[in-house]
This record gives sequence, C-alpha cells and structure tokens, in this order.
Amino acid sequence: PVGANFGCQHILSQVNHRNVVKLIACCFETEVPLLAYEFISNGTLYQHLHVEGPKSLSWVHRIRIALEVARALSYLHSAASIPIFHRDIKSSNILLDDSFIAKVSDFGASRYIPIDQTELTTAVQGTLGYLDPMYYYTGRLTEKSDVFSFGVLLIELLTRKKPFVYRSVDGDSLVSHFEKLLATRNLAGIIDPQVMEEEDGDVQELATLAATCTKLRGEDRPTMREVEMTLENLFVKKKVIQCVTIPGRNEVQTHISTQHVVVSTSRQYTMEAEILLSASYPR
Repeated sequence: PVGANFGCQHILSQVNHRNVVKLIACCFETEVPLLAYEFISNGTLYQHLHVEGPKSLSWVHRIRIALEVARALSYLHSAASIPIFHRDIKSSNILLDDSFIAKVSDFGASRYIPIDQTELTTAVQGTLGYLDPMYYYTGRLTEKSDVFSFGVLLIELLTRKKPFVYRSVDGDSLVSHFEKLLATRNLAGIIDPQVMEEEDGDVQELATLAATCTKLRGEDRPTMREVEMTLENLFVKKKVIQCVTIPGRNEVQTHISTQHVVVSTSRQYTMEAEILLSASYPR
C-alpha cells in the first residue's frame, strides 16, 4: 500500500549510512511513486561476481563486501530511528561504487517495524532462492528473514552459484546442497576454485557462518549485529595477515605497523564483545 511505502520511504530519507544507497527525494503524488536515489556507477555485485571466465572478484573483496552489507543491515535493524527490514537482500540489490564499496539498494519491498514489535505479518515478498522459508510459509516477517537472505548471499560469494536457479544433481537448492557438503566436510566440491586458491584458512569460518544464518528456525540464526562482529574479526585477521606477507622497503616498520593493528583492533573488538554480552539490543 502507498501509505506504508510512504512511511518507509520517509524513514529511509533520514537514513545516513556509508553502505546504504541514499534516498535523495520521493514523490507520491503521481500514479506511480517516484524515488530518486544517489547514482552508483559501478553496477551490481551480481554483475561483478557472475562474469564469464574463471576469475571474478578477489576473495578479500568478497569478504569486505559481505562485511559492508552486514554493517548496513545491522544498522537498519537496530540503529536506525525505526527498525527497517529490507525483505529482498540479494547480489543484484547490492551496488558497488568506483572503489567497490558496497551499497545496499532497492527498498521497494522493505518495511519498517514499530519499536514495540519484533515481527510483522504481511504478504510475502522477496526473491526465490534467497527467501526465508519460515517467512514464505507463515507470512511472519522478522529481522531473521534478512539474516537468512544474507546467509544465502554469503554462500553465493563462496561458490559463485546463482541461488535462484541452482539445483544439485539430487534436486537440492543451493542452500540445502551447501549445508550437506559442509556437514560431510566436502566443501571443495562446491566452493569457487578462485576462492580455494586465494583463501588462507578462512573459508571454513565463513561457510559455518553462512550455514548458521540459513538455519530453518529463525530463533536459531544470529542477529545481524552478531554477524557483523564475526565478519569484522575475520576481516581484521585477513588485513593483518596481508600486512605480514606483503614485502616492504622497511621490514622493521612493517612489523611495528602490524603489531599496532593487532593491539588496537583486539582491544576494540574485545570491548564490543563485552558490550554485546551486557546490553539488550532493541529488535
């Protein structure tokens, strides 16, 4: 309904986050509502991930993009003035700017949730392959519906398979097949070969996170804030390893810089973990 869309778009116009496409203006006085967003020039994550040939986005880029999307969703769920559930997270709704910074876009299906509620019963919207099965069958939309879609996105980044068309030889969906291979320690059978070449022990961690996000029951999935913190720690470790392995003209200075990164980030995320455990975050 236009009234609900207007309310959500009004709230979105006040959202200011580095990884959310900015809504500049909107007009609901026309037959078809008009929305004007900032221009993002570098296409969608889908276009960059599913290119022809064996090479696509680097593994480091994929982890960073996943982190940036998680930051955006965590913000929308728990830090915006009123919680917003996107309802259609997928690679074609993630835009990349000239520096390959991720921007969550296309809020046509999104809904805002009154602060005193944690779910909303509504007509099902979203994209098959990414859609939370519990939301699909019950119509109950919660923040964990976005978590499921994000988990599918992680699997897509790991495998370069398209969730809405993929079927295994046994007829399983991408999520089902991925989780079976993870359970039998046979992930190499589905992970993108480029990722296998470039990763250094972090695929298992990301695969486990993806499987947790896509658990059938919403209450068994993490919050986007918890997902964000997991990816923050993973990305920090990745950057530290790069600092150690990239040769420089001054090895002593490189070593000192790396030590500084380890100390500062360790303290930062330890504090965040303490805060997360001791506080009740709004849903």
